[in-house]
Amino acid sequence: MQTRSHSMTLAQAQQEASTVFLAKVFNWMAIGLALTGGLAYFTAASGLALTIASSPLFIILILAELGLVFFLSARVDKIQPGTATALFLGYSALNGLTLSTIFLAYTRASIGGTFLITAGMFGAMAAYGMVTKRDLSGMGSFLFMGLIGIILASVVNIFLHSSSLYWAISVIGVLVFVGLTAYDVQKIKTMGEQGIMEQGEAAIQRGAIIGALALYLDFINLFLMLLRFFGGARD
Repeated sequence: MQTRSHSMTLAQAQQEASTVFLAKVFNWMAIGLALTGGLAYFTAASGLALTIASSPLFIILILAELGLVFFLSARVDKIQPGTATALFLGYSALNGLTLSTIFLAYTRASIGGTFLITAGMFGAMAAYGMVTKRDLSGMGSFLFMGLIGIILASVVNIFLHSSSLYWAISVIGVLVFVGLTAYDVQKIKTMGEQGIMEQGEAAIQRGAIIGALALYLDFINLFLMLLRFFGGARD
């Protein structure tokens, strides 16, 4: 009886730690999305989006974003938590500048509607990742292969300009990022259960930032894929 009681207490402690850690991750993800969305809107409203889209600045911003993501993902365990946080916020800001250009192609109403659809799909898959008893770790390599395929096909289609390939990429992209959302949330939940909350504030903050970055990327990419279906073109 004592063994069972101890087991239940341990399970409850793991569940509580996981909940606290997930909340921290989602808070940082929300901050990143708010920064991106706000900056994208005000950049478009100011007219700077047109300058970005029609100059080499767009490519420079994209390259800077890629550099930040790769650096943060590779060095997150070795840099200070404050530096990791600043890099994440910096990436969110840069992404806001580049995403401001979508206001040149789509109506604000369709962008807002697509955001709500994305939030609903993301929320549903995040909830599934949190509550499912199924181990989703086996999906990781499959989804990663799908992501690489999307990137390669998108590069090829820059030269082919194939509408069929464009829509195939869009459909597969939605499936991949929906799957990645559930996979990443379960992985983050497992991090909380396996003791990251006992490793000190520095480890918690770094873990929260890398988790927030993963979910942020899932959300943004899912939004961009759905925008291809639901975005209304500007006149």
